[in-house]
Amino acid sequence: MDDRRNINRGFKKLRVWQDAVELYVLTCETFTETPFELKRTISNSIDACQSISRNIAEGYCRRGIKEYLNFLNYSLASCGEFHSSYYSFNQAKQITDEEFELIDKLHYKVENQLIKLIESLQNKKSQDYWSDSFNI
Repeated sequence: MDDRRNINRGFKKLRVWQDAVELYVLTCETFTETPFELKRTISNSIDACQSISRNIAEGYCRRGIKEYLNFLNYSLASCGEFHSSYYSFNQAKQITDEEFELIDKLHYKVENQLIKLIESLQNKKSQDYWSDSFNI
């Protein structure tokens, strides 16, 4: 699979994307044994978590910095949505304190990486240091 590289898949090198995927995997593992009455709520939470990495990837694949930043902000919003859901699950005793800590620690890392990436790109945008070209 390593030979399938191109400029459009460069997001896979981003640590924030890798950690967001890891967060999704951890979330799925945590929420696999869910009572039927919570399936929809859990499904929405898992979708919010997966939206973090999906929006990072989609933004990266947009060539313009303005669109990239928009999608990173969507990703950051998904971080907020996801945090609200797993926090609520913990408060309702639907996940253990240990499960909460595992998810929260990784989520916090992803959220901060995302904020730093956004800040970095905003800085590049303000300095006009961005090329929309495929020529690197």
